[in-house]
Amino acid sequence: MSGPPAPATSADERASHRPPTWLIWVALGIVYVIWGTTYLGIRITNETLPPLIAAGTRFVIAGAVLFGVSTRRRDAEDDPIGRPQWLAALLVGTGLIAFGNGSVVLAERTVPSGTVALIFALVPLWIALWDRFAGHRRLQGRVGIGILLGFLGAALLVNDARLADVPISGLLLAVWASMSWAAGSLFARGALLPHRPLVGNAMVMLAGGTITLAWGIARGELSIVEPDRFSAASILALGYLVVFGSWIAFTAYVWLLRNARTSLVATYAWVTPMLAVYLGHLIADETLRSRSLIAGGVVLAAVALTVSAGGVARDDRGSDAGEDRRTQDEAEVPL
Repeated sequence: MSGPPAPATSADERASHRPPTWLIWVALGIVYVIWGTTYLGIRITNETLPPLIAAGTRFVIAGAVLFGVSTRRRDAEDDPIGRPQWLAALLVGTGLIAFGNGSVVLAERTVPSGTVALIFALVPLWIALWDRFAGHRRLQGRVGIGILLGFLGAALLVNDARLADVPISGLLLAVWASMSWAAGSLFARGALLPHRPLVGNAMVMLAGGTITLAWGIARGELSIVEPDRFSAASILALGYLVVFGSWIAFTAYVWLLRNARTSLVATYAWVTPMLAVYLGHLIADETLRSRSLIAGGVVLAAVALTVSAGGVARDDRGSDAGEDRRTQDEAEVPL
């Protein structure tokens, strides 16, 4: 007669508490739609506001309010907010917000918002490469093909932008932004942030916004702050970025990094640009070139391949799961 069943391990318990699939798709849909509009919001903000100071202010305001609300009650005594947590927030915020979003803001001064958004299709490629060499992950076939298609679409776009006399410096800034965002996304997966997602997101926004503000001041942007010239459109756009881009979409994105397959989360970088391209064309009269449309078709095909590569949730089981663990890892990780 067999003995009592072995108690569940902490990893098994984490696996049993995975969020439902529908919730992951809702969060991903929020990121797709809202971040598809923020590129145009950034362009409108840049029309009369200093770019980095406005971007830093956006995240400091969003982070400060969210931090105050989310820490009003301590839900768990074993969820500290100390130096290790703030250091993790600083590293994630520097990658995602300061050098990621901040570089996007600067790139949009010379590059159309739709073009900048489409260059962000490189994010999954950087995530895949760094995850492959740093994490020694195996390549899952369809994900690998999807990544190559995404890179091809981005290459077509960059070449088309250069033919249209878009400055190479702006294009390089957009590429750097995608690299930084990918690095911040990878670090956020296991960063020592508080378990309460709203608290962790608030800390990341505060840290990243502060670094962005410091960058803007170092660039001399204080000398171009002229409140009398701030337009109502730019101020409203900044408010939209705070509420929708930061509080709602950024919170959903960081939550997804901890709960969904990384290659699936990364598909936002291939979907949101298409909305950004059309909004830029319809609202801001940005040129919509046929080659950009072809590039968009390529990256959408890459999205379809990547999404079809496996389940949507991350697997938190330990190595004792044997062959099942190996198979799941291949479905989870882009490379």
